[in-house]
Amino acid sequence: MQRKVGALFVLLSVLGISNVFAENDGDPRDPWEGFNRGVFAFNDTADEYLVQPIARGYRKITPAIVDQGIANFFNNIGEIKNMGNDLLQGKASDVLVDGGRFIINTTVGVVGFFDVASYIGLKRESEDFGQTLAVWGVGSGPYLVLPFLGPSSVRDGFGTGVDSYVSVTGAIDPEYARYAMSGLDLLQTRASLLGTEALMSGDKYTFLKDAYLQRREYLINDGQLKDDFGDEDFESFDF
Repeated sequence: MQRKVGALFVLLSVLGISNVFAENDGDPRDPWEGFNRGVFAFNDTADEYLVQPIARGYRKITPAIVDQGIANFFNNIGEIKNMGNDLLQGKASDVLVDGGRFIINTTVGVVGFFDVASYIGLKRESEDFGQTLAVWGVGSGPYLVLPFLGPSSVRDGFGTGVDSYVSVTGAIDPEYARYAMSGLDLLQTRASLLGTEALMSGDKYTFLKDAYLQRREYLINDGQLKDDFGDEDFESFDF
């Protein structure tokens, strides 16, 4: 599934999709606002009536230590992606930190269930191919809301496709196990964001767009810019 999703993102990013969307004279970052708002409305409805109830049920029956362990497990798998992108960005020291985190958490941390590396001072940083493209000088392109996956941009959508295509989870066999792993990852991420709606103000679409774009700039610049939206990674707000 992840490989198919990855291929879809790559295809969307390289096609001349600008001809499909109506121009918008408002926010220059969001020339396809009409299309994006339509996808956003679909995602928001699916989230309200399907995803949120499932996420609340998951949160209710899952002990906090297990929930955190699941988050740690998937973060540990993500260290491989972080290492690859750090290498492509020429961040040798970060490659060593990510590699150290992966080894420590996979062994002492029981396949990543416990984030032992953070306790000894090895801080986790999130890297992806969208950030790598930005470091290489590729512009973000227009803001883009993806079905089911939420806020993105043309560059970051392409990057997500590449990351998904080469991910460790995407290589899991049999196929049903791969789907189950991907579903659990998304469910845990959504459950962790329950309650964040109360922090939003004004137009929800505009708020999430500004939060996403500002957060991406913060990540691309390795925290050198002020991030008014705190530590939540809005790129993980999938619906």
